[in-house]
Amino acid sequence: MTRVAGAQHMGHWGMFRAESDGRDVTAVHPQATDSNPSPVLGNIVGSVTHRSRVTAPAVRRGWLEHGPGPTDKRGSDEFVEVSWGELTDLLSNELRRVVDTFGNNAIYGGSYGWASAGRFHHAQSQVHRFLNCIGGYTRSVHSYSLGATGVIMPHVLGAHWKMFSRSTSWNVIAAHTELLVAFGGVPVKNTGINHGGTSDHPTVGSLDAMRARGGQIVTVSPLRNDMSGDARWIAPRPGTDVAMMLALAFVLADEKLHDTAFLEKYCEGYPEFERYLLGITDGTPKTPQWASTICGIEAAEIADLAREMASKRTMVTVTWSLQRTQHGEQAPWMGITLASMLGRIGVPGGGFGHGYGSMNEPGLAPVPYPLPTLPQGINPVPDLIPVAAVSDMLLDPGGEFDYNGERLTYPDIKVVYWAGGNPFHHHQDLGRLRRALGRPDTVVVHDPYWTPMAKHADIVVPSTTSLERSDLSCTRNDPLLVAMEPAVARFADSRDDYDTFAELAAKLGVGEQFTEGRSSQQWLEHLYGQWRGYLRAGGVDTPEYENFRREGSFRMQTEDDLTFLQDFRSDPVGNALRTPSGKIEIFSATVASFDYDDCRGHPMWFEPQEWLGGPRAQQFPLHLIANQPRTRLHSQLDHGAVSRNSKIQGREPVRMHPSAAAARGVSDGEVVRVFNDRGSCLAGVIIDDAMLESVVQLSTGAWYDPEDPADPDSMCKHGSVNVLTADEGSSALARGCTGQHVLVEIERYDEPLPPITAFDPPVRSGVRTRPER
Repeated sequence: MTRVAGAQHMGHWGMFRAESDGRDVTAVHPQATDSNPSPVLGNIVGSVTHRSRVTAPAVRRGWLEHGPGPTDKRGSDEFVEVSWGELTDLLSNELRRVVDTFGNNAIYGGSYGWASAGRFHHAQSQVHRFLNCIGGYTRSVHSYSLGATGVIMPHVLGAHWKMFSRSTSWNVIAAHTELLVAFGGVPVKNTGINHGGTSDHPTVGSLDAMRARGGQIVTVSPLRNDMSGDARWIAPRPGTDVAMMLALAFVLADEKLHDTAFLEKYCEGYPEFERYLLGITDGTPKTPQWASTICGIEAAEIADLAREMASKRTMVTVTWSLQRTQHGEQAPWMGITLASMLGRIGVPGGGFGHGYGSMNEPGLAPVPYPLPTLPQGINPVPDLIPVAAVSDMLLDPGGEFDYNGERLTYPDIKVVYWAGGNPFHHHQDLGRLRRALGRPDTVVVHDPYWTPMAKHADIVVPSTTSLERSDLSCTRNDPLLVAMEPAVARFADSRDDYDTFAELAAKLGVGEQFTEGRSSQQWLEHLYGQWRGYLRAGGVDTPEYENFRREGSFRMQTEDDLTFLQDFRSDPVGNALRTPSGKIEIFSATVASFDYDDCRGHPMWFEPQEWLGGPRAQQFPLHLIANQPRTRLHSQLDHGAVSRNSKIQGREPVRMHPSAAAARGVSDGEVVRVFNDRGSCLAGVIIDDAMLESVVQLSTGAWYDPEDPADPDSMCKHGSVNVLTADEGSSALARGCTGQHVLVEIERYDEPLPPITAFDPPVRSGVRTRPER
């Protein structure tokens, strides 16, 4: 392979080489063997020295002058630059105070991944290792992406991660699937990324190969561009997929098209579900006519699709987006139920998939052995929250809440410690989040950039980017272990998080425990050596560390040609699932025993609050889909060229159907105010007929930019959709994120446009001192 000059690197968006002038990246060259490189790589150029970088350690003036405590000044106060020695003294003293006075559960270790694809410099691993060394912390569980799935699927399938890491391979789908019915589509824009890096993007090629063989695709989504290439488009009202799935299931049962032998042998509780499906338990048969009034799809079209699904080797897929809603547990549960009724689970090209088009992981071959991993240690603190309940926790210390069959209590948090994430992208109802962040004594943020979260901190620690350091990168569904090399020198006064934590650990008396006497470079060699020893003991020949770095990558073994649950189908006793019955639990006695009103013992239709069929739509008649952006990963590098070029008059674009725009006197390219009773934001209009008339689309991740930083309810000038979304959990079972759907109204904005200040550093003062070396 011809090697392009520049430092080899692995990002969430793919493998590449970075050219630089020594200070910043000037060009990126994707891996030559990548079949469909992500255009988001273009955001990297110029990112290292962007004006939004944190140049030095900084402390909020109010905290510095008045000490720790609740305040409404976070997000609007100025910062004072201090030396590294001052910062680590202040921070170590504050951590010691809180631990000694309140205990370790008063620290919330709120890091939330995605800062780097590296295995060692992974911010979440670093901060959790450090906090465990000083006695632990209150933790979060599951993710904003998969909050509902992560709780319900262990009850239904015995695990949830296997649906992604051991999913049916793309080449098997291309070769064997006759009909792909994709609820939520297969949005190729999301397949550009993977949490540990990715060296190839096969989704588009695999879908094309399936079509070329004669396979057909049905995409079920309010947005036509949730599927690339030729497909039959069915557009239900947003949030009604479960009702449509139930109607498909009703036709299968009513016309005796379901596989009763499969249901009896491999599933638990289908008869209980069927009584609900046929209306025996609630008096409402889930017929296509019933579903049509909810989802807006003609009853005949639903019935015909059910018959077609029964006549072909069909795969049913459900995107992650469908469970990022109220009652989000129901969509994947109903998807696996529908696939079970078809009886193709475990058959190549048939069955069920969750997350195709949600990330570049489902459909990719897994690595069959462990990966190099920085040990985080043991957290002795039992307190936890679902990750999307952070505002609830901060605003209601001592309050009780339901979660997965338990009754838990929110701890009283005094320190929020965040590294490598921006909750202003992930979390809902930003006005409420800002009020919640005003309650702790101290908020600490490690970040390379002045993100909205950094601007709401008391202590800001300037971190390096992955482009400024060496690392190892790999993921469980990619064959390459990659040597990441620094492309540029460290920016300004930034430090690796590891070096910051090493200094803090030393001042807190746990330095040896945290570092184990190793530098960053020695840790890389140690982690690689451990991994190499494990593989060699299993007969896998692997190069020595220096040879690996010289070569740049090592191709690992992969398990190819997988079919999801094929082993279970071949031997349901020997390969029993980790559920109470060992089978697919269409009815879960465990979930039923929790007696939650909003999540019963089998999949059901629950009417959400934020949907076009409810009373709230009378006031806010447009259903906004807050999906992932196509021009960046979450909010990362929103200031990059690819993301910036997508803006309309500097604002995040909102897509509107021509009829909805005309009814409001709005034209393409104009700026509008998007609002509801929670908040408002400005956005730039793109007219697009590839959606339902009452649907609008505004991606997440535009950096929050309030018109008045001192007012939590101020309009966002830039288009951050989470000023609008509801901070409500999916159900009492999972309390997952529900940020995908929200009802809004839109009006043309005729006032003078306020300037975009999202990427401007806050006001800083004080004399910057050089760190001690």
